[in-house]
Amino acid sequence: MNTPIWQVDAFTNEPFRGNPAGVCVLEEPRSETWMQQVAAEMNLSETAFLVPQERGFQLRWFTPACEVRLCGHATLASAHVLWSEGIVEPSRSIEFETLHSGVLSAKRAGSGIELDFPARVPQEVPPLEGLAEALGLEPLLVARAARDFLVLADSEETVRALSPDFFRLRRVEARGVIVTAPAAEFDFVSRFFGPAVGIDEDPVTGSAHCALCPFWAERLGKPEMVGYQASARGGVVTVALVDDRVKLAGNAVTTVRGELLV
Repeated sequence: MNTPIWQVDAFTNEPFRGNPAGVCVLEEPRSETWMQQVAAEMNLSETAFLVPQERGFQLRWFTPACEVRLCGHATLASAHVLWSEGIVEPSRSIEFETLHSGVLSAKRAGSGIELDFPARVPQEVPPLEGLAEALGLEPLLVARAARDFLVLADSEETVRALSPDFFRLRRVEARGVIVTAPAAEFDFVSRFFGPAVGIDEDPVTGSAHCALCPFWAERLGKPEMVGYQASARGGVVTVALVDDRVKLAGNAVTTVRGELLV
């Protein structure tokens, strides 16, 4: 029997914007090798693999190069597929059991989707050797958030104009580097670079907002904010800090529906 698969643009309500993710719904678990091969074939920043369980779904995420511990946009895309394809009743919330990030949940929030994710509070660290040169900016602050580095830039214009040296950036021992600054139209702007995991620039990164939310909540003095990820595709992420959790909200659009024939 062929395996259904979808491509969904997440954190946008327009096709061909936001961050595209693959969503593969399985009847039973498949090997890591097979999932990695499918993710490489899809060649998207992440492909999500879902297996039904007694309560909710097991969820794993793969880039074309490796498995990742947490992915926001592919989780948003997964919830969108489960509701829009009638696999789960739209009135029901969804629980996702993950290998490394505990139980995540999704629910309808107006016309969009709200995810419940763990907060990743950044801790300031000394500037990393070579990071400024790789990014092409002088950081105001560097912090560590789980397996990412967060870099505070001097302005929104600096963030938008960045053109990193990805060869140098690949040497940074981290999943990725988040660069951020205050913004005019939004509360903050950001970009995410992850050449070490095969993604030079991720269009819209939900997991990065698990660090951006507590970071900006402290500096701006408010728990609810709207961030804009200023990649070429761009995307809007609404965030709210609730204790040690971050609520991420956004929209999603299905662009491709098909079947794996292998």
